[in-house]
Amino acid sequence: MGITLKTKEEQALMRISGRLTADVLDMIGAHVRPGITTDELDRICHNYIVDEQQAIPAPLNYRGFPKSICTSVNQVVCHGIPGDKVLRDGDMVNIDITVIKNGYHGDSSRMFAVGAPPPHAEKLARITREAMWLGIQQVRPGAHLGDIGHAIQVFAEQNRYSVVREYCGHGIGRVFHEDPQVLHYGTPGTGVELQEGMIFTVEPMLNAGKRHVKLMKDGWTVVTKDRSLSAQWEHTVLVTASGYEVLTLGAAERQ
Repeated sequence: MGITLKTKEEQALMRISGRLTADVLDMIGAHVRPGITTDELDRICHNYIVDEQQAIPAPLNYRGFPKSICTSVNQVVCHGIPGDKVLRDGDMVNIDITVIKNGYHGDSSRMFAVGAPPPHAEKLARITREAMWLGIQQVRPGAHLGDIGHAIQVFAEQNRYSVVREYCGHGIGRVFHEDPQVLHYGTPGTGVELQEGMIFTVEPMLNAGKRHVKLMKDGWTVVTKDRSLSAQWEHTVLVTASGYEVLTLGAAERQ
């Protein structure tokens, strides 16, 4: 599959999908508290997407995934399946939302604190968010994918965190995952040259320990091999004529 440059009409539709995705994350934050299960979070998001937004939760039945959102708690790197896990005070959870509206996808994830997490967990989440933004700030026509990965990797390693390499950002549009692959490590000036109209996600996963990960028997849940904490943030980004536009900004980020 080649890289598709989105037309102005497609970009407008992607803005709608991106805004809806951000709205789900804005909504669910108030429900993230000790005592709630990840299944309950999934149900709340599913109902909001289907009933309020008249949209489709992209993960549901995607390649067999059984739920409408991903909930990745503590040492879970990504693709955590909502279930009967009860969130406890001090946990950190990544909630990953992808909404389909008018045939186009919006994709974003955020870290949420459950109660009062320890400072080291909050720091990992904060540095991961900053790393994502450093990567996004490299985006402009003529830049390269390697510039994004390099900015993220250098910042992460300066803070003594490791970058997960097995999972990456991706092109997105009518298709959930399309080219290009957006690595969160790399060398400046290498990789695909960015062009106006490209839309892709930037979604670094940083570990407090080593970068190595393990896929669990359910075929989806990815955890750190050394059981260290992991964090992830994600935005969907459009390459504009002069730089970038983030399509999945939450209400607080749009101010």
